[in-house]
Amino acid sequence: MSGGDPELKTSRQFMEAQRPRDSATLIVVRHDDNAPRVLLGQRHGSHAFMPNMFVFPGGRLDTADMRLKVQSELHPLVHEKLLKRMRGRASPARARGLAVAAVRETYEETGLFFGNVAETANLPNEDWDSILAATPLDLSYLRFFARAITPPGRTRRFDSRFFVSNARHIGNIDKPRHPGSGELLTPHWFSFAEALELELPTITRDILKRLRPLMETQQDLPADQPVSFQYFRGKSWREETL
Repeated sequence: MSGGDPELKTSRQFMEAQRPRDSATLIVVRHDDNAPRVLLGQRHGSHAFMPNMFVFPGGRLDTADMRLKVQSELHPLVHEKLLKRMRGRASPARARGLAVAAVRETYEETGLFFGNVAETANLPNEDWDSILAATPLDLSYLRFFARAITPPGRTRRFDSRFFVSNARHIGNIDKPRHPGSGELLTPHWFSFAEALELELPTITRDILKRLRPLMETQQDLPADQPVSFQYFRGKSWREETL
């Protein structure tokens, strides 16, 4: 990614840089076809941030995400990398909360849940709290792959963490529990070649290109996977490895 990002030119400009908000994204890769496929959905045209573009499920970190108790924690190496260069007060609860947010947003936007909820489960409704009451959350399968902070001047700014997981951890992969929140229009499984032909945010395209060769040779990333950390400083786009 370069400092001449064309997306910045079409964004609303601000006199002062907005503070980035913590957010999390989940990249789900499916390996049950001839080529690996990734889950993407198109953002509604009325959205102020990245309208009409295809993105991975994800969204902002909520306070409740940091308080949630889980059955299985993040792998220690994943947890360690999440704490590196964390803005503000770094805490284990915040690191765990980012992973929870990625899973929660995926469920809210697509109806896909990482875990098994019995079809006969007596749920009052299909909201996130009801799902959690029916089955505990396992974060051990998540791998931290990338981090990017939205450049200054955008309508929205996020400090986004991108997690990757194999789709086999989804208990209802072909039967979403609800149609989605409407944040993403008709989520769909695309091959990497198909995905790269879509209208994508610059960072999404960059991550797909980095992930593609890895997913074509393996189904799971190692816990010590190097993490690309990209951000804007001064007049240039920079990258570090966490």
